[in-house]
Amino acid sequence: MAASIILFGASLVVLWHIVSEIDVNELKSAFTAASSRQIGLAVLLTAISYSLLTCYDAIALRQLKLQIPYRTTALASFTSYAVSFTLGFPLLTAGTVRYWIYAPKGVSPGRVASLTVIAGVTFWLGMALVLAWSLIRMADELASLVYTHIWMNQLLGLGAAVFVIGYMVWVSIKRRAVKIQGWKLELPGFRLSLAQILIGAGDVCAGAGVLFVLLPGGHNLGFETFLAVYIFAVMLGVASHAPGGLGVFEATILLALSNYPREPVLGALLLYRLCYYLVPFVIALAILGAYEIRNRIRAARLAFKPDESDVPAEAELGGR
Repeated sequence: MAASIILFGASLVVLWHIVSEIDVNELKSAFTAASSRQIGLAVLLTAISYSLLTCYDAIALRQLKLQIPYRTTALASFTSYAVSFTLGFPLLTAGTVRYWIYAPKGVSPGRVASLTVIAGVTFWLGMALVLAWSLIRMADELASLVYTHIWMNQLLGLGAAVFVIGYMVWVSIKRRAVKIQGWKLELPGFRLSLAQILIGAGDVCAGAGVLFVLLPGGHNLGFETFLAVYIFAVMLGVASHAPGGLGVFEATILLALSNYPREPVLGALLLYRLCYYLVPFVIALAILGAYEIRNRIRAARLAFKPDESDVPAEAELGGR
């Protein structure tokens, strides 16, 4: 908790220092300069990312041997991620939303917790794979962008690759389980873990693509190079426990892209927040509200519905 607060506070100081040097008029121009094509691509990639997120829950449910209709899975996945991305503390916020939706289907709180953890493993495995790819392949471009050494980037990429490969070997030898104070979670085997990695990697690339297409033109920054910057920003945002990594994510991106004009980059970051966080969050709240209203109406109808067992008795009484 102390490390998270320090990281969040330091990022806010850095972000304030950067933003204080930005011209407000130029920022407004940068925010409104995005073309309809950029907005359209950002919306499409956001939809792809959230669609892949539904597969996180689908894989976890398969591992837990739970038969849940996909429409319920999609509802729980989309709303839980849209809420947790914005509010932060995913184990608490995402787990609560999932339990709200899965509990009527007979899923226990322990299973919901297991599902949330397995989905989190999918996310981190996908990020590790993409990070390894970007750091190893684009080590020289990243070195010139963020002023690091090529060998350092390659070493970090190799470490991420070893982590993914080691995890795959570890879960492939035999069934693995994690035990924490009496709570036991059996991890997916090789096939499901491979699906986790590929789906997680696709989701990370789609999420990074949202911000990438919103960046101003002429930056000459390759997508593979940008992936490493994006993943580090996400990781620091998660470590800070700030809602949606707010402040930490922006400060990291602005520092990494310090060679580019700050106003257009900050405008792209604001649009990214709008497309990937705020709009899905509002939609998720509306869906959850409609879901609860529907359940209330259905419960009221059942409460006022006459008991079928009383019908023959009433008919007999009328006959007499």
